[in-house]
Amino acid sequence: MTRALLVIAAYIAAQMLSDIMSLKIALVAGLAIDAGTFIYPITFTLRDLAHKTLGIHSTRTLIFTAAAINIIMALAFWFTAWLPSDPALLDPASPDYSPSTAAFGLVLSPVWRIVLASILAEVIAELVDTQVYHLWVTRITRRFQWVRVLVSNGVSVPLDSLIFGVAAFGGVLPDTAVAQIIVANILVKMVTTLLSLPLIYAVPETPASTGEESVP
Repeated sequence: MTRALLVIAAYIAAQMLSDIMSLKIALVAGLAIDAGTFIYPITFTLRDLAHKTLGIHSTRTLIFTAAAINIIMALAFWFTAWLPSDPALLDPASPDYSPSTAAFGLVLSPVWRIVLASILAEVIAELVDTQVYHLWVTRITRRFQWVRVLVSNGVSVPLDSLIFGVAAFGGVLPDTAVAQIIVANILVKMVTTLLSLPLIYAVPETPASTGEESVP
């Protein structure tokens, strides 16, 4: 149970961190990608760990819970940015000047289309990842655990990138730019997936992973 709680906490934390980091658009090897791309793929492997310890039904609940928490986080950032700031903290000439107060709204105030596109992509891709993982361990094999991660992520990562790219930037950026964002996201996420493969061995297999019984 302790390991399951750690997996749940890590999954939700990684979801939140990736959404916050996505506010930074970085240039890597000439490709524009959001910084959240470097941590978000880990959530797929953490989802696999949750599936491995809690089973498919609890994992689906975890996915929707994480999405709700991310919406609440975005609303909290929006509310905080909406609150009026102390004028003394906004004046660079004032000894009480606070750069973080002055920049908070510019940095953390959500762009709702991107936020909703991100959450939509997360929910759909994570649910698909759950189904692929479940079919693999119940219909094919429970051996070679790293393969099940690679297969499930191999389906969910491109799907997530496609949904997010189109929903967030379709009709706003040129089609070539949207395609570049999608391809860059897939490449970085798959590299992160490969690096995170050993995580699947961090928790033991339980009967819950195949739906044989539930974990209390």
